[in-house]
Amino acid sequence: MSDRLKYQIGISLIKGIGPKLARNLVAYVGNEQAVFSQSVRALSVIPGIGNALATAIKSADVLDKAERELEFIENHNIKAVYFTDDEYPRRLSHCEDAPIVLYTKGEFNLDASKVLAVVGTRKASDDACINCEKLIEGIAKRHPGTVIVSGLAYGIDICAHNAALKFGLPTYGVLAHGLDRIYPSLHRNVAKEMTTNGGVITEFPSGTKPDRPYFVKRNRIVAGLSDALVMVESGIKGGAIITSRIAESYNRDVMAFPGRVGDELSQGGNYLIKRNIAALIENVEDLEYALGWESNAGAVATQSSLFQSFNSKEEELLYNILVENKELTANELCVKSGLPVSKVSATMLSLEFAGLIKCLPGNAFKLIR
Repeated sequence: MSDRLKYQIGISLIKGIGPKLARNLVAYVGNEQAVFSQSVRALSVIPGIGNALATAIKSADVLDKAERELEFIENHNIKAVYFTDDEYPRRLSHCEDAPIVLYTKGEFNLDASKVLAVVGTRKASDDACINCEKLIEGIAKRHPGTVIVSGLAYGIDICAHNAALKFGLPTYGVLAHGLDRIYPSLHRNVAKEMTTNGGVITEFPSGTKPDRPYFVKRNRIVAGLSDALVMVESGIKGGAIITSRIAESYNRDVMAFPGRVGDELSQGGNYLIKRNIAALIENVEDLEYALGWESNAGAVATQSSLFQSFNSKEEELLYNILVENKELTANELCVKSGLPVSKVSATMLSLEFAGLIKCLPGNAFKLIR
């Protein structure tokens, strides 16, 4: 492990500095190590820092804790990913409050073409568990390789993870504590199995015990990692509703199963549907329709541009780049095309109006097959 990682972890351990301020701090001083080499006076004049945080940054205890965390992840085969690393999940990187460091055990491939979050109540009904498993079975048959993300909690979360394992889909559990434990402990064996085709992820260092505020923080990672979120069953309050609202704020597609009027655990899904926060789904076909997924996605029309008419050379250029790359963000299109952001944005809007491309969460684009 490099010294740079020690400083990266150190920044994440400073009390009072969240992800947004941490990014601004690093950008202001130039790099992670420079954060700890500045004087208290120099740090205190940085916007948002002040004397108290500057003193906390200079505390030797921060880097001592970072050293211990480095030793822990080395000894337990854990990977730490910093927000500027190429391996940092692309979808999550577009969320301004995304963690600056993620710790993960298992495989680490969250940039798959399709990532779906599945959430719901801890007190799931039998019908809800059946709906969850049938949905994931359908996804596995029609969209193999789709990643399933949830929170490894009781109820719908563990149902989603188990169904993904059963039908061969990669699945990741986002935890509200450090990787020195699994909560609930009853799910330890499932978590271990997940590391062979997916894994477990957290922003919290070792020694962090599960606590109510951490579960709320965890929810934003579940939402941010995904293209879309399915709420299977929930009451009107709780983590699944919070995660759904966060997903909406990230411009993710939200879907929910409806429930019987008057049932307590139907209130959450029905509320999201009534407020037009979630699309109503009952099966995988409904999910495909809502997301524009096609079940025969393997057929790639590499020569399709020969039969398309374009209004400009920029449209043809960007369209052909998407033919070759399947899915790209606006920034990636700028790099590959050499066009400025303003030109790419205007051209992609024109292609979307023409029905040739689909805009995805995270300012990404793909062709409509």
